[in-house]
Amino acid sequence: MASTRLPRKMLRTLLGKPLLQWTVEAAQRCARLDRIIVATDSKEIGNLCSQQGWEWRMTDASLPSGTDRMHAVAETVDANIYVNLQGDEPMLQPEHVDALLRPFALGTHVDVTTVKTRCGVENIANPNAVKVVAAADGRALYFSRAAIPFDRDGVGTTYWKHLGLYAYRRAALLRFAALPQGALEQVERLEQLRLLENGLALYVEPVAMDTVGVDTEQDLRLVEDLLRRNKGQ
Repeated sequence: MASTRLPRKMLRTLLGKPLLQWTVEAAQRCARLDRIIVATDSKEIGNLCSQQGWEWRMTDASLPSGTDRMHAVAETVDANIYVNLQGDEPMLQPEHVDALLRPFALGTHVDVTTVKTRCGVENIANPNAVKVVAAADGRALYFSRAAIPFDRDGVGTTYWKHLGLYAYRRAALLRFAALPQGALEQVERLEQLRLLENGLALYVEPVAMDTVGVDTEQDLRLVEDLLRRNKGQ
């Protein structure tokens, strides 16, 4: 039976703290982030941010994706590179952000970056675990909810799971927001395909550590268990 998505998930309590608090505190441990801003369309989340002393911005509820929400913030906050971290990623580590920023050293041709990790057997056929294939230089070729590449002859292959963290050069972020949703994005329901459909250079960096996005009650229980284990170490 499929799990239903969590209502008001950012405010759900995880080991005594709201889920969003875990994520913001994880981001605060990332030394390479100069400024952390919570973008939301929820007054309740805005109130939590104010109570905690976090910088935040109210954005339009009609925005279709997290990147569109980040673009709305970028209209008033100037930067060379914008890092998009999802508010439901309490297991974020500084190593994820370091990897996310690494491809920009390749040159100015890198428009956007993201990260991937080895996909466990249990997630290869899971449509909620997005898979990615990349060229030898790290440039993304395609993202899919299907198992890609298809191992036609059963010779064995490595599957890579995409982690939903992104970093954008300012020009790429501004361009993304001006582009209409493409056919691939609409059919797969994956916003990063808008970048590929329009020729933006999206590079993917491998990381050893997976993250768990909290979308369902099952995800919440899994993360609680993992955080308890980490605290016990």
